[in-house]
Amino acid sequence: MAIAFLWPGPQRMDPVTLESLRGAIARADGFLWLDLCPPAETDRQLLREALGFHPLALEDAFRARERPKLDVYPDHYFVVFYAVDYDPNKGLMLRPVHLFIGPRYLVTVRPQRIPEVEAIMARWGDPEFPHPIASGSLVYDLLDAIVDRYFPVLDRIAEEVEAIEERLFAGSDRRLVEAVFQMRKALLELRRVVAPEREVINLLLRQERPIFRPEDMAYFQDLYDRLVRLTESIDLYRDMLSGALESYLSIQSNRLNEIVKVLTIASIILMANALIAGIYGMNFRYMPELEWPWGYPMALLMMAGVSAGLAFFFRRRGWL
Repeated sequence: MAIAFLWPGPQRMDPVTLESLRGAIARADGFLWLDLCPPAETDRQLLREALGFHPLALEDAFRARERPKLDVYPDHYFVVFYAVDYDPNKGLMLRPVHLFIGPRYLVTVRPQRIPEVEAIMARWGDPEFPHPIASGSLVYDLLDAIVDRYFPVLDRIAEEVEAIEERLFAGSDRRLVEAVFQMRKALLELRRVVAPEREVINLLLRQERPIFRPEDMAYFQDLYDRLVRLTESIDLYRDMLSGALESYLSIQSNRLNEIVKVLTIASIILMANALIAGIYGMNFRYMPELEWPWGYPMALLMMAGVSAGLAFFFRRRGWL
């Protein structure tokens, strides 16, 4: 569905046609926001004819899971950004939003609903809201709402990381290792989005095209700083998970070593007893204590003595 607002106003453009778009762009005092959600194949031709977007940019805008990036064209920017959400059962969910940014227009293309975008649309569509008619203000509000959503998502992931750490040191649950790898995967996916988006904002700050006003740069600098902080937090939680997993594996390895050590000592003691039993089990006619009534108790006493002696020796050496 195509939704378009035209300022000053705001005025709802209905219907969105090639002629109405060309008329809105031709106005010297107006600003246009066109939102396509979800975009139809006919919208690609509409954008190309009305606004002259490059075919490669349109192809990327209508393609899912494109990498976050900024493409610079002679009269506009093309930006790929991602809104995120997190569900413990579904994991990290990424929702792309594509932006065509011009001096007097903004076109957003998104394959699915994004609450942050719709909240900004409702606010800017309110006649009581003071609208600074500039693309920088609208783009900043939009990206700011998307980035703000990253922090509660990261907080939920941090809570799960701390819970996994506590469970790792509390006991040996086989499912914990799987949970660690799933959480590391979610953090890696989040970083693959946040790190390129940080570079997108950095490129916008360079102002290679005079699309944004100089006074907008302070707001984009704040946005850049928050993305840097997000990247550092993601790296911190990944390191925490890696350290917790290494500690867990070390604990399990130490436990295994203790078990192997006890079993080895027990096998040595049993081998000594088997040696004595083997000697007394040989069927020789002339054998010491063969005709002695106390031969059997004597053999048992020797086994007990050897076992006690070996146990005392191992304990003195600190092996038991």
